This record gives sequence, structure tokens and C-alpha cells, in this order.
Amino acid sequence: MGSPLPQKKSAHVIVVGNEKGGTGKSTTAVSIIVALLKAGRSVATIDTDSRQLSLTHYLENRSRWARGHNLMLEVPTHFSVRLGEGEVASEVEAHEFAAFAEIVERLGERFEFVVIDTPGSDSHRMRLSHAMADTLVTPVDDSLVDLDVLGRVDSETLAVRAIAHYAELVQETRRNRLAAHQRDTDWIVVRNRVSPAVTSARSSNL
Repeated sequence: MGSPLPQKKSAHVIVVGNEKGGTGKSTTAVSIIVALLKAGRSVATIDTDSRQLSLTHYLENRSRWARGHNLMLEVPTHFSVRLGEGEVASEVEAHEFAAFAEIVERLGERFEFVVIDTPGSDSHRMRLSHAMADTLVTPVDDSLVDLDVLGRVDSETLAVRAIAHYAELVQETRRNRLAAHQRDTDWIVVRNRVSPAVTSARSSNL
């Protein structure tokens, strides 16, 4: 990891992550956030996808729509991690780590849950977010292309032949977290979308 992890306070950290883009990470994050808010829990959110900022834009639109319609919709306390500036990778990572650590420090003991949305690529910010996770939620589509980041699947037998790169990344960050803090990460893989063929087959059997 290079830099030491920020010392996490009492909040339970939920990270929504997948190295593949387009699997519905931000949509899943929003569902988790709204469910926690509706349950009366205090929630902070962090958007580390500095290019897309999908979660940030959704929460801004939610607040703007609520104000425009005079509605009291629950919203979390939100932060976004901006891209670091520097000509070499080590400088960029140092800036990004500093921004992330500052956000975590500001959260302190104020929140019960922190939900982090991550970029759909292997990056310093993505790995740092995964290392902070008490619970990691990985959405996948109903597709062998999506499953390929988790394991090499035989298209005929559907047997898993080998662990894939993203699953290896998760294993590595879990080992590092356990060694450093004696705390493991719960990893939940969520089937986010079901293909039309599967839906039609289910309907025909009803």
C-alpha cells in the first residue's frame, strides 16, 4: 500500500467496488445509502471516482429536486476525493492519500456508517478504499464477462477454473487489513441485473 491507513473510528465502512466498469456500483451505493437513511441511521458518503463522480451528481440532483418540490428527503453528509496533482505517480498518490485521510479524520465519531463508491479500475484510490472496508459489496451483471473479473469460468460447464485478477486484489487487501488491524472484511457479491433470457425463462415456469 505504501502509506499507512488512516485510523478508522467507530463508523462501519461499506465499500462498493468492482474493477470492471458499468456493473452498477453507484446505483448499488445509492440503494444502500437510502436504505440506511430510511432506517434512521447516520450516514456519510465518499465518492472516490474522481472522473465520473456519479454518486456525487446523484446526491446533488436528489437534494436539488427535494428543494424544488419542498420535500424533506434524507441526504447523507457527502464528500468527494478529487484527482491528485503531480507529475509522477508517487506525488499523485500522496495527494490522493492525504485527501482521503483528511476526509476520514473529519468523519470522526459522528456517523454510524460510511459508504464509499469507487472507480471501475485498479487504482491507488480503489485499493485504499478496499483496505478500509468493513463490508465490501461487489455488484455483477448476469454475464460471463462480468464474472471474468472474479474467476475464470468454463463457458460449457460453468465450472470455475481459476481465481481472476479482481478477486486476487480483494484477497490481498483482506490479508493486509487482517495483518495490520486484526479485522477482516465481509465480501458480498450482488447479482445486480438479470438477463432478459433468464427473466423470460422464469416467467414461463410460473
